[in-house]
Amino acid sequence: MEGSMNTDRSVEAHCSANRSQVSTPEGNDSKRGTIKRTPFSKFKRVHSNFKSPLQVSESVQISPEEEVAELVRRREQLDLEIAQLEAQGCRVEELEDHIDKLHEYNDIKDIGQSLLGRIDHGLFNV
Repeated sequence: MEGSMNTDRSVEAHCSANRSQVSTPEGNDSKRGTIKRTPFSKFKRVHSNFKSPLQVSESVQISPEEEVAELVRRREQLDLEIAQLEAQGCRVEELEDHIDKLHEYNDIKDIGQSLLGRIDHGLFNV
């Protein structure tokens, strides 16, 4: 027990020491406290604000009624496709069996590729 208490104290001392070294600018001083990553860069875009690659347009808003109508339309389309497949002789059980076999095939293929990668790494990086 005593050993763990000493460890806890040393961790606390270490953490408090780290906290005292870190200073965060507050209020309007945030511009002064900011350190540029590349202060001598001649490119302006380096210092621009971060722009997310995911652009969300706020102008395209779909009402709940339109969304429900679209989902109903999509459901009817899927029901039609299911009916066509059943008319062609496809059964749900058969499709599920094919899907299971595809999953098994992909798992085996992934393991095989991993093993080949390990063999390649072992042969050429000795």
